[in-house]
Amino acid sequence: MRFSKESDGYLSYLKKEKLEKRKILFYQILILVVFTLLWELLANMKIIDTFLFSKPSNIYNLFLQYASNGELFKHIGVSVYETIVGLAIGTFFGIIIAIILWWSEKISKILDPFLVVLNALPKTALAPIIIVWVGAGVEGIIVTAVAISIVVTILSAYNYFINVEEEKVKMLRSFGATKLQILFKLILPANTANLINLTKINIGMAWVGVIVGEFLVSRYGIGYLIVYGSQVFKLDLVMMGVIVLAVCAWAMYAVVSLIEKIYLSRR
Repeated sequence: MRFSKESDGYLSYLKKEKLEKRKILFYQILILVVFTLLWELLANMKIIDTFLFSKPSNIYNLFLQYASNGELFKHIGVSVYETIVGLAIGTFFGIIIAIILWWSEKISKILDPFLVVLNALPKTALAPIIIVWVGAGVEGIIVTAVAISIVVTILSAYNYFINVEEEKVKMLRSFGATKLQILFKLILPANTANLINLTKINIGMAWVGVIVGEFLVSRYGIGYLIVYGSQVFKLDLVMMGVIVLAVCAWAMYAVVSLIEKIYLSRR
């Protein structure tokens, strides 16, 4: 009987959670719909200038035009490829360097001021230099994305590693565990969720690097569409590019969130 009551209570809790999630989703969709309708209404009533702000119907028609001839998907494909590669390289090597800093306290002390300065620098301002060094192509854009995300990855991951409970580390050492065993048996497993969350942050960082790089040199990509639209004063194209960029970033974030949910459920 007690087990049954506990099960009923748990099921009731799950139903409340699902209902709450549906309410949140409903309000999110409602805000988006109301905002879009209000934007369209104000534009049609000439309250806002469509030359400066465009309007949803014009953006939608332009989207259909670019999608029908396949040009839009070519731009999306280029930007997504550059972002994924930049994200993967920046996150991977950032974690590797963070492990090296955790492994050697001496190296971490030596590099600490340099990492702090690099983190404080506006990396987007270095994009022109990076592109001159690497080349005005996909490689330069990817390196820009890596440069923006890698320092944040190093500092964040290193802080995660050194903040693992010291008592657990001491316990493993008391059993004769090597530093390599501590790393793979405790440090990395304890921070897997944190590293996944760090990847979510890096998605935005990588997109910033890609868009800045495309602003400067690219002939393809979402960033190119946005800067081209602004140059020819075609704000419909600019707004469409921004919306497509937001959807792509959200989609990548959703994929990482799904991986996180699968990991947490199995854990």
